[in-house]
Amino acid sequence: MTIYPAIDLKDGRCVRLTQGRADRETVYAADPAPVAAGFRAAGSAWVHVVDLDGAFAGEPRNLAAVAAIVALGLKVQFGGGLRSRALVERVLGLGVSRVVIGTRAADSEAFVGDLVQAFGEKIAVGIDARNGRVTVKGWVDAAGVDALVLARRMDALGVRTLIHTDVATDGMLTGPNLAAQDAMLAAVGCRVVASGGVGGREDVVRLLEMKKRRPNLDGVIIGKALYEGRVDLADLLALAA
Repeated sequence: MTIYPAIDLKDGRCVRLTQGRADRETVYAADPAPVAAGFRAAGSAWVHVVDLDGAFAGEPRNLAAVAAIVALGLKVQFGGGLRSRALVERVLGLGVSRVVIGTRAADSEAFVGDLVQAFGEKIAVGIDARNGRVTVKGWVDAAGVDALVLARRMDALGVRTLIHTDVATDGMLTGPNLAAQDAMLAAVGCRVVASGGVGGREDVVRLLEMKKRRPNLDGVIIGKALYEGRVDLADLLALAA
């Protein structure tokens, strides 16, 4: 199972939001590159990067920071404001390994299908849900779509990786919504990356136990627990390996 340490970008800084709320922001570093370098030094191959400004505004605003992280040699999974093919191509041109489509996936299967045809496994879809319903535009709006229905549609299009975030638990450090993650894994055949709520090592252990039943659980994204010192990245990487 892959551990994806997370970096959220806002105004060029490394921040975390609680439950995606812009008014509940904590700044952890003025420069995200040293944070990413620390993840690499701990042994991580991947980093999950979200452009929060892009998610809210509809277009990435922190691509210089993304390029600096790519330059460190990490595989970058990046999302936030990718709502046109031109932007996807621009980000992939920076050397990003996988892009995450969120808002556009909820309203245009054709858009996602075209990207999958063109870029294959480099395209992932982010399904951010609150109480089983999809949220979009930086979790501000409800899309009116059932998360499992959208997941099945994306799986049918050939999307190889879904990133399923439980918005209610994100940044809360209270443990992931295991029931929701299990339902998502049961609904699709593609890989699923779990996100939201990890607060300690025991949460990763529970997900590893889940993977025995649901082998399509690809990994878990961990953010605030790392920044608050509740987990050690090198330890989690060894555990997951």
